[in-house]
Amino acid sequence: MTTTGWLFWALLSAVFAALTAVFAKVGVSGVDSDLATLIRTAIVLALLVPLVLATGKWSDPFALPPRTLVFLALSAASTAASWICYYRALQIGDTAQVTAIDKTSVVLVAVFALVFLGERLSWLSWLGVLLIGSGAVVLSVGASRGH
Repeated sequence: MTTTGWLFWALLSAVFAALTAVFAKVGVSGVDSDLATLIRTAIVLALLVPLVLATGKWSDPFALPPRTLVFLALSAASTAASWICYYRALQIGDTAQVTAIDKTSVVLVAVFALVFLGERLSWLSWLGVLLIGSGAVVLSVGASRGH
């Protein structure tokens, strides 16, 4: 792969990370967040089962509304895709560049939340989103010129 191949994977990582947050927001509606995390995060299942049981938050996940289960599944799939793309980008590119692009997920979450969830940010928050995006680009370009 070319030395710029990391950008493709880092950008996909950012998109999937942003979708993870949006899908999780919809998925946790009406369900305990600990239980939602348990369903979404099979990798840490062994750690979450005792937590959910100890806090008395266990309920039958199959009794949850189908919409909740669908969005939790979409959130889990987005997480897996993000991690796959992130690690592939890390294998190909420099950590500072990959991470900078990956963090543009903050920008994408703000846009996706506006478009798909109708969430509104203040002008000051949008300025922060713009600064995060700009900072990620500057960091990524600056890291690439450091070679």
